[in-house]
Amino acid sequence: MKLILKYTVFSFLLSIVTLSACKQQFLDLGPQGVYSESDLLSKKGVDGFLIDAYATLDGSQAANFLGFSGSYNWIWGSIAGGDAYKGGTNFTDQSEINQVMQYATPTTNSQLLARWNGIFDGIGRANIVLQALAKATDPALTEAVKKQVAAEARFLRAFHHFEGKKIFGNIPFVDEKATDYKIQNTDASGNYINSWPQIETDFKFAYENLDEVKTGKGRVNKWTAGAYLAKAYLYQNKFAEAKALFDQIIGQGKTSQGVKLDLTANFGENFRIATQNSKEAMFEVQSAIGDGAGDNTNGFREAILCYPNGIAGGTNSWFYRPSQNLVNAFRTDENGLPLLDTYNNVDVTSNETVPDASPFTPYAGNLDPRLDHTVGRRGIPYLDWGLMSGLAFTAPPGESITNGGPFTGKKHVFSSAEFSAGQVARASFGIASALNYDLMRFADVLLMAAECEVEVGSLEKAREYVNRVRARAAASPVKTTDGTNAAKYVVNPYPTAWASQAMARQAVRFERRIELGMEGHRFFDLVRWGIADQVINNEYLPKESLRRSLALGNGVKFTKNKSEYQPIPDYAITQSFVNGKPTLKQNPGY
Repeated sequence: MKLILKYTVFSFLLSIVTLSACKQQFLDLGPQGVYSESDLLSKKGVDGFLIDAYATLDGSQAANFLGFSGSYNWIWGSIAGGDAYKGGTNFTDQSEINQVMQYATPTTNSQLLARWNGIFDGIGRANIVLQALAKATDPALTEAVKKQVAAEARFLRAFHHFEGKKIFGNIPFVDEKATDYKIQNTDASGNYINSWPQIETDFKFAYENLDEVKTGKGRVNKWTAGAYLAKAYLYQNKFAEAKALFDQIIGQGKTSQGVKLDLTANFGENFRIATQNSKEAMFEVQSAIGDGAGDNTNGFREAILCYPNGIAGGTNSWFYRPSQNLVNAFRTDENGLPLLDTYNNVDVTSNETVPDASPFTPYAGNLDPRLDHTVGRRGIPYLDWGLMSGLAFTAPPGESITNGGPFTGKKHVFSSAEFSAGQVARASFGIASALNYDLMRFADVLLMAAECEVEVGSLEKAREYVNRVRARAAASPVKTTDGTNAAKYVVNPYPTAWASQAMARQAVRFERRIELGMEGHRFFDLVRWGIADQVINNEYLPKESLRRSLALGNGVKFTKNKSEYQPIPDYAITQSFVNGKPTLKQNPGY
């Protein structure tokens, strides 16, 4: 579901342009035009607007031609959260990502503005759907059809506002009735406006009105809307309200194709083209290659520069490289349980200082197999591309390795079979593929539900959910070509009750990290748990500042009550002035 209308806004909130303005651009074209107003306000036209709104999930090409403005959040969630380093050809390559990684993003950062524009472009396009729907008179748009369209549009609007809350914190809520993009994010007293109630209202409308089964893959259904409503509750520590919804979703929920929600049999199935849109996929951004779109813009482009050197002919730019800290988190004890407090005391062996021509022995200790579905390591099969070889497989040795490390990501990477089948294509500045990406998986829902159970005191129910995820992990070893396990995989469910609520909370949070590693969640989890400063400053940076001295040394620090949110882009504030004063108030500390 990609762009069908090449209409993109670049100024702050200009994407909330009203339908009358839309008419001026698309409808009042006279003899040069293609569509009439009746065309665009027909059932087909309204659905076209809705598909266009879905297309904003992976960002706006105008906001950032490299495709970094969408909801994959590899910069804002994974790099900022310590799951990954920026990498690249050298330290200055895409240097503005360094600023995010170092918790020092200036208000003029272009990646920041691209993400802001991507969010509000999505909000604006959802509002255009609602504006068109209100004006449409096509008899084919029955009340039942209108209700479905409105519910999908309001879900998408809430989703993008949610993204804005996660990244920027203090954003204004923009609905379809807005006629001026200069909307305040503060009240008359200068206090930041709380937009959670409006986000909840949109998600709730979608949950109460969407059908359980939808006609197109990738379209949101009742249960996905309910899951996002529950997630919004969770972000506000409304655990009882979230739990009630998660109970229903886990017990009764289905995918938009009518399949009972469940975990896939093998963890790796979530990241392959042949098995995407599975029973675990709750909200999956759809990708396509070779469909006629110029430069394959309908392909997965958010990781367009994030592939290892050793596949598809090399020269793949090599960004987004897993951190040693993340890799170490997959170590397990003799019972196959996570090392909650001591995981980072010993490193999973890396080949960073081992020449490619020299022998190398991979880590021989106990590991969770999810590591080798998430991270590429020397001596372990890299999907079906063969054994990952030396440093040159990750990126050319030198500054790229010094700053990005020797590991490479896997979840966002296509297989050799997918490449050979034409499901991957070279695009300008990198590679695009037909690989979808999950914004929410059922495993995510189980672990969010487990959080709620811990907080309301149902520790055994939380353990049940966590063990369900761990059991699937145990059944997902990575194999070599002779059918043997690629490493010493030892992972088991928690066999006995957790001793305390504090231990249960720690176990659930740790499980989220290793289940969802490199999927753009980590930083936002740390922030909502209120522990980002402790984990980043006391657990992550002390060792990483030595491992990556140029990237993370020299006094890099997370600043409490500031670094939780990115600054509102300077351009957005300067465009918000009314009568000499900005309607947007900058976030604290910037």
